[in-house]
Parts: sequence; structure tokens; C-alpha cells
Amino acid sequence: MPKMKTHSGAKKRFRLTGSGKIKRRRANRAHYNEWKSSKLTRRLKPEVVLSDADAKKIKKLLAK
Repeated sequence: MPKMKTHSGAKKRFRLTGSGKIKRRRANRAHYNEWKSSKLTRRLKPEVVLSDADAKKIKKLLAK
């Protein structure tokens, strides 16, 4: 059976940590930041670990 290809959209949005967890960016930080409060943009800044239920699906897309 041939190797499974990596999903192009998923590889741009998710990263694997050293322990195998999947990290993602938070939504609402891309643009229109001018009128968002600093408190909000700081809260949205860090990357977060994906939930276990979603991680299983994303790992399949990343061919891991």
C-alpha cells in the first residue's frame, strides 16, 4: 500500500510537539486587530494543545 499524503491545509495549521501532541493557533488574531482590545489579543496569542478527540483526526491528516 502506498504512503499516505499529508493534507496541505493541515500542515499549514498544526504543529507536532516533541511528545506527539498537536498545537494550533487561536482564532481571531489574523486581522482587524486595531479595534480589538489588548487584553483580548494577549489572550489569543499563545498556541494551545488540541483536544484528544480532535488530535486523532488531525494526526490522520498529517499522516502520522
